[in-house]
Amino acid sequence: MKILITSDWYAPTINGVVTSVLNLRQGLMARGHEVRVLTLSQTPYSWCEDGVTYIGAVSAGMIYPGARLRTAPGRELLAELAAWRPDIIHSQCEFSTFLLARKLSAATGAPIVHTYHTVYEDYTHYFSPSRRWGQAAVAAFSRWVISQTACVIAPTAKVRELLERYQVERPVHVIPTGIDLMRFSAPADAAAQAELRRSLEIPSENFVMVYVGRLAEEKNIDELVRHMAALQRDRITLLLVGDGPYRAALERQVQTLGLERQVIFAGMVPPDRILQYYRLGDVFVSASNSETQGLTYIEALAAGVPALCRRDPCLSGVIVDGVNGWQFQDGAGFRTGVARLLADPNLREEMACRAAELARREFSAETFARRMEAVYAQVLERGHSGAVA
Repeated sequence: MKILITSDWYAPTINGVVTSVLNLRQGLMARGHEVRVLTLSQTPYSWCEDGVTYIGAVSAGMIYPGARLRTAPGRELLAELAAWRPDIIHSQCEFSTFLLARKLSAATGAPIVHTYHTVYEDYTHYFSPSRRWGQAAVAAFSRWVISQTACVIAPTAKVRELLERYQVERPVHVIPTGIDLMRFSAPADAAAQAELRRSLEIPSENFVMVYVGRLAEEKNIDELVRHMAALQRDRITLLLVGDGPYRAALERQVQTLGLERQVIFAGMVPPDRILQYYRLGDVFVSASNSETQGLTYIEALAAGVPALCRRDPCLSGVIVDGVNGWQFQDGAGFRTGVARLLADPNLREEMACRAAELARREFSAETFARRMEAVYAQVLERGHSGAVA
């Protein structure tokens, strides 16, 4: 098949959408498909390189941190993609590149499959003074987007239930995003890990709770900091890996609580080093309820790190209580999980093994590509484009 993936986000940006697109492209190409990507440029200029078409764009950070909006028409490049005649267009975002996906679908007859990556209800504080109005707007907008497609991919049952509540009128397929397991199963380099720990000034005897992701309000990291304070233990470190618009507020909270020596802000980390940071953790922690799937959870498990995360429908079948971690509902549950791991190092090692095993079985890029390929074949057999001219 010829498959065109469209996304407002692409490398070098680091987020869940980009991870999904990169792994899907890699997996599909390994299965013999011809895959191209249409995305937004980090500059106002458009070009094509290595099967990726970049359309000129400008920052829209006032609307949402890191967002970009298309400014260049890119007519010649879009004409080249239309002449290539993709069999399937797989859109990953609902804004600039989705409009381009619609145009290319109308020009070629290729059906659009859409992945719904973001629970926009949890982001209404970026664009609406009223949460209720924001939720209604998100539901209406989501229905409109999905009405232009042949079907929609939900990374988890949580997203499927959300779309059903929105009353979307297209088939919904639940397909978890896969990850490149080779990146997270490499043997650990003890010397390099020890040096990284020293560079971050983490005492060798400390128990480390690691969070990886954007430092944004909707990620609820301030709750992790409060739980950290409630532990009242000196030999525990909370390592926050990533950056974002909420960092300054979190730094003020840490200072107010007197946790400067126990909470470490590592900042952004290159993708080729992220495994080292996961493996500094004795446990991966998160208090977010805004995830559609939470790829960092799966990456942590694949790296052999048990997880302690706020209970959420997206974690069904991912974090199994007492097997590869725990899902907590409140501060008491968080403290209980930490206490169990501190009291029994053997339990932590057993959970680490089971964490890696589940990730290998359920969340490989190969499994991801195979499941998506089956949906494409079904859509083409049905012959429904869902495109609107």
